[in-house]
Amino acid sequence: MKLTILETGLVPEVIRGDFEDYPAMFRHMMSGVGTYTFETVSVIRGEALPDPAGLDAVMITGSPAGVYDNEPWIDPLMDFIRSAAASDVPQVGICFGHQILAEALGGKVIKSEKGWGAGRHTYDVVVCPAFAEEACPATISAAVSHQDQVVALPPGAHVIAASDFTPFAGLYYPDAPAFSFQCHPEFADAYSAALYSARRARLGEVLTDGALESLELEGDHARLARWIAGFLKAHGRER
Repeated sequence: MKLTILETGLVPEVIRGDFEDYPAMFRHMMSGVGTYTFETVSVIRGEALPDPAGLDAVMITGSPAGVYDNEPWIDPLMDFIRSAAASDVPQVGICFGHQILAEALGGKVIKSEKGWGAGRHTYDVVVCPAFAEEACPATISAAVSHQDQVVALPPGAHVIAASDFTPFAGLYYPDAPAFSFQCHPEFADAYSAALYSARRARLGEVLTDGALESLELEGDHARLARWIAGFLKAHGRER
């Protein structure tokens, strides 16, 4: 199966020289849970979106942009998402990808009054995905970095994971098909730590220190990658 990764954001410039880009993080995550080929379409750098009907599966990265921003690539990306859904192309969204999938498919995303989410967040598993291929724990934990949140559930979306801070943290759209998370299973802890440290002035001392300390807790990044692989296997269109 070929995974088409849509790059919608760049690693912050201050730490860009120390880490791979987001598509590389996605490739590393997925290479550990299956056999895939990859291509990257960098919409953030102005590359044209392909015809979704000819794709096996799509993954949408995180981004500093909001779905409501006046970026020239956002409306075309939402049209692409709707076209991919109409063509039954499986789509996976992470953070911004999670948000723009929801917005494009009939939900609502805003900059939350709750403020920044940073560090290792823990969510209740509301429903164990049928494609998980393993028993689900009561909770899952993963690194996060976001202000925006999905606040209205898109039609046909099922809540997979939730917390008081993020009620729509994981969504599954059986009919789209799509699967998305607000958290970042592709982030290595070293990258998360560097990101929080780079954003200390924006996050504040207390939140930054708490976010860094929370990385000492065990995460479920590998489990979420397996769930994504199970989703792709269940809805695959390999040619």
